[in-house]
Amino acid sequence: MQILKCFFNFFGKIIRFINTYFKTFVFLFIVFLILVPNSASKSNFANLERIDLKGEIFDSSKVLERIINAKNDDNIKGVLFVIDSPGGSFAPSMELALAIKNLKEKKPVVVYASGTMASGSYLAGAGANKILANPASFIGSIGVIMQGVDISELVNTLGIKEQSLQAGEFKSAGTFTRAWTAEEKKYLQNLINQSYDLFTSYVAKERGLNLDQKDTWANARVFLAKEAKDLKLIDELSDYENAKKELEHLAGVKNPIWKEEDKLDRFLDKLSISSSNFISKTISNALKGINLNTF
Repeated sequence: MQILKCFFNFFGKIIRFINTYFKTFVFLFIVFLILVPNSASKSNFANLERIDLKGEIFDSSKVLERIINAKNDDNIKGVLFVIDSPGGSFAPSMELALAIKNLKEKKPVVVYASGTMASGSYLAGAGANKILANPASFIGSIGVIMQGVDISELVNTLGIKEQSLQAGEFKSAGTFTRAWTAEEKKYLQNLINQSYDLFTSYVAKERGLNLDQKDTWANARVFLAKEAKDLKLIDELSDYENAKKELEHLAGVKNPIWKEEDKLDRFLDKLSISSSNFISKTISNALKGINLNTF
């Protein structure tokens, strides 16, 4: 009964959130459409661009599009990539890493770690010309993890029976409806090990690090910026203004004009992040109440 109460409480919070804030969001959206001036006119003369990577990395398409556009825009002479992200999924993080590496071949890229540059977000920015960081930022967490839950007890309590057909021994490896077998764990661990090797090899090559010493600078450790600098994971401690000046210097721009992010896009991004944080927190609380086993 307690499990059902937790589920209904979770969905109830989601519905109350939508009911309370949706009309306000729609109203503010309309106000932005009417009152916010278009910044395209100034952007036409811009020669430098800032691109942000914030929050968890699950879908890299929007940031990836901005990177590609900046690479193909001959007016843009350099890009400041501002990161405040705990990381996320491996594949989209690598997609961003390769895009920034390609961007660097055409114009300088400076990464500024404003808060957290860890795991997938460190991978994404590792190939920049320079990595600067807020002294209080967290850097590193170079590692890979695969997590899952075993809800078999919950399924049994609710009277739900699983049925499936599959071809291939490991097609259901990683399922959450039962405990993983020893063979499945071995198979999944091999995938994780290969991913970790790919991650560390890329970082070692881009940052000029000794791969044989990866247990020192990787191994999923998180470092404060000063220690990260000593390990050569970043180049300098800095603040935002100095990061901008560093890019202006590398790009050789005497009269810097920064491309402004569309205010409507910025508003929608904040709205999306706020909604995502609320839902993630609600889900987390619900899972704690259900007391699921997490690997």
